[in-house]
Amino acid sequence: MSGSSSQGPNSAELAAVRSLIARLGVTPEQLLDPNPPPGDMPTFNEYVPRVSMAVSAPTRRAYGTYWNRVCHAWGDRRLDEPTPLEIKQLVETMKGQVVTRRNARGGRTATEHLISALRCLYSHAAADGLIAEDRNPARRVAKPRRLATTRRALTERQLELIMEVAGTTGNDPDLDTLLLRLHIETACRRGGALHLRPVDLDADHALVKLSEKGGTVRWQPVSVTLARWLAQHASQRGRGDPQEPLLSYRTGEPITSRRYDHLWQRLGKHLPWVAAQQISTHWLRHTTLTWVERHFGYAVAREYAGHGGRADAGTTSTYVRADVYEVARALSALTGEQHPLLATNNDEIRTAG
Repeated sequence: MSGSSSQGPNSAELAAVRSLIARLGVTPEQLLDPNPPPGDMPTFNEYVPRVSMAVSAPTRRAYGTYWNRVCHAWGDRRLDEPTPLEIKQLVETMKGQVVTRRNARGGRTATEHLISALRCLYSHAAADGLIAEDRNPARRVAKPRRLATTRRALTERQLELIMEVAGTTGNDPDLDTLLLRLHIETACRRGGALHLRPVDLDADHALVKLSEKGGTVRWQPVSVTLARWLAQHASQRGRGDPQEPLLSYRTGEPITSRRYDHLWQRLGKHLPWVAAQQISTHWLRHTTLTWVERHFGYAVAREYAGHGGRADAGTTSTYVRADVYEVARALSALTGEQHPLLATNNDEIRTAG
């Protein structure tokens, strides 16, 4: 039998195939591409709203602005059209349009968010079978390296000055001092405070349930004094609905993130170093967690912060874990008040003994 059938195509056959491909306007990559034909591929204007409805509200807030910019630039283009080079070009264009602020870092945050927004978009497209994961152009664009944070722990004197100004200025010093003490005691993020509801307060055991980013939920110890203040605040200003936000204005309207903005702007006017260093609520989280780590160790600080995921630390954290009683012990040392959980835990130990 002739060996010609087991051999590849000859030069004449290859030339004929190349001629046919060129005449049809098809590339070799398209012949290998498992993606649907162009007619089934949605445009950015068609697909972005679908993804926006499928993600969580925090993700929508984080990426919505960047998806809008992508639609403005590429709205009528199909998802499979932009290349990694075009994404880089869009990033550079957006960096040139970023509003320069005192705490700006060269557009790095905007760049990171745009790339993350595109990766989120394309990950849904891959899950829908619209594009192969290995053809995801956003995956081939590197995020900028994160710079070291400028935040640090505040001194005890600086905290005293911040609390003093918050409690003697503004149109609602009671609200502002309550807000600051909540963040100092719990090291919670702004979202944790804004999502706090009366039903999330266990005043008898001095605990608050914090719901923060990533869908994390935890019961965090607070001082008996703070628990009492929160209960009074909810009773005096609330509308009787335990599911509504706890922190509110005198009118009963829940506070928003704008309250934080106005508070730190006012503090910056009275304390120039607050404005100069761009100190914000997140500095309070740094301050408390640094103190806890120095006095009670890494495991307790990690639990205090609500860092429960594997991405928050190394493999050792799987074995080195703290519990709510250790967090309560750290809080008691921080505030100088005995926490109810500690008395309960000691009674259980004595009973078991």
